[in-house]
Amino acid sequence: MRAHEQVRTANRAVKLLRRPEIGAAVAALAIFTFFSLMAPVFLTPAGVSTWLYSASLFGIMAVAVALLMIGGEFDLSAGAMTGTTGLIVGVMTTQWGLNIWLAMVIALAAALLIGAGNAFVVMRTGLPSFIVTLATFFILQGTNLAVTKLITGSVAIQGMGAVPGFDVVKVYFGSSFPFLGADIKIAVVWWIALTALATWVLLRTRAGNWIFAVGGQLASARQMGVPVMRSKTGLFMTTAGAGWLVGMLQLFDVSTVQATTGIGQEFIYIICAVVGGCLLTGGYGSAIGAALGALIYGMTLQGIVFAQWDNNWLKAFLGGMLLLAVLVNLYVRRQAGERS
Repeated sequence: MRAHEQVRTANRAVKLLRRPEIGAAVAALAIFTFFSLMAPVFLTPAGVSTWLYSASLFGIMAVAVALLMIGGEFDLSAGAMTGTTGLIVGVMTTQWGLNIWLAMVIALAAALLIGAGNAFVVMRTGLPSFIVTLATFFILQGTNLAVTKLITGSVAIQGMGAVPGFDVVKVYFGSSFPFLGADIKIAVVWWIALTALATWVLLRTRAGNWIFAVGGQLASARQMGVPVMRSKTGLFMTTAGAGWLVGMLQLFDVSTVQATTGIGQEFIYIICAVVGGCLLTGGYGSAIGAALGALIYGMTLQGIVFAQWDNNWLKAFLGGMLLLAVLVNLYVRRQAGERS
C-alpha cells in the first residue's frame, strides 16, 4: 500500500512538472521576494499598483501571443498594432469629429482585418509568419509616423480628454479602483479576465485542442480534419484584437498617443510567453504561464527603478531570463519524460 502511494505521489509530481507555467511561477516568486527585500517601496500600495499596471499591459499581449505561439506562429506586428489602433481613434475623434465609440469599432475592425490578412498571406504562400509579420510591422510603423504627421503636423495625438464621451469610455478602459489600499488600474481586471478566458479555451474547448494540434503536428492535424486555416486566422486576429485592447487602455489612461507607441515591445511579448513555458517550435505552452512571464517582467521593470539601479540592467536581465527559461523548460520536459 505504501509503495502504491509513493507511485501515485511520483505521478502527481511528474504531472506537475509537465505544466508549462511551473518554472514561471517559481521565478515570479523569486523576483517578488528579491525586490521586496531590495526596495522597500516595492510592497507599498503605490508600488504594487505600478508594477501590476505595467505587467497587465504586457500580460494582455503576452497571453494572445502565447496562444499564437502554441499554434506554431509569430506576430512581430503586435507592438505596432497598439499604436496603430490608438492613432486611428485619436485622429478620427480629434481631427474629424467622429463619435468616439464608432471610432473604436472602426479601429477594432482595422486591427482584425490586418490580423486576418497576416494569416491569409502566411497560409496561402507558406512564408514564415516571422517574415510576413515583420513586413507588417514596418508597414504599420511607417504609416503611423507618416499619416499622423501629415494630418496633425506632429507625431502625437493630444486633446483626447476634450472629445465628447471620453469620460464615459474611460470608465471601462482608463479608470482605477481602490483595493487593499492600492489604486488598481482597470487594465489589471482585463488582464486577469483574458488570462482566465484563454486558459479555459486552451484546456476545455475544441478550439483549444485545435490550437495545440496545428502548432504541434500540422500535417497530422490536417489529416484529422482540423480546420487549420480557420484556427490560425482566429489566432492572428486574437493577437490583433489584443493589440487594439492595449491601445485603448493606454489611450484612455493618458489621453494621448504617440506614433511610436508599442514599437520595440513585440519581442518582450514573445519573451514573456517563452518564460511562461511556450516553445518556439509550437504545440506547447500556457496562457497562465505567459501571464506570469509578464508579471515577472513588470516586477523587474519597476523593481529596478525602485531600487535605483541603472535601467540598462533590464536588457541584460531580459536576455538572461530568456536563455534560462529555454534551458529550464528543456530540462523539466526531459526529466518529466524520463520519470514517466
